[in-house]
Amino acid sequence: MNPRDDSAFLPAERMDDLRERWADIQAEFVDDPRASVKEAHAMVAEIVNDLTERFTNERASLESQWNRDEQPDTEELRIALQRYRAFFNRLLGTTEVSPQRSAAPSN
Repeated sequence: MNPRDDSAFLPAERMDDLRERWADIQAEFVDDPRASVKEAHAMVAEIVNDLTERFTNERASLESQWNRDEQPDTEELRIALQRYRAFFNRLLGTTEVSPQRSAAPSN
């Protein structure tokens, strides 16, 4: 997973497989609604586990970039903050952070 990439968190092939499975689950509902819902539940649990693992790995990668025993220089910290920003934007499905709010209320 490229942390500077604003694409989906799962690889394209995995996303295609999940979409195909989801279509099968929905089609199965007509013949066996209970089994369909059970499979949907299992599939969501599987995706949540995959995403949790990926988020944990990404966070560890980000942390290892700046949290070393030696003192990182400003450039290393700038790059680390850029990576956090990219990860944050991916989590929220955005590409930019909204402008800062003014500290003083406008009248």
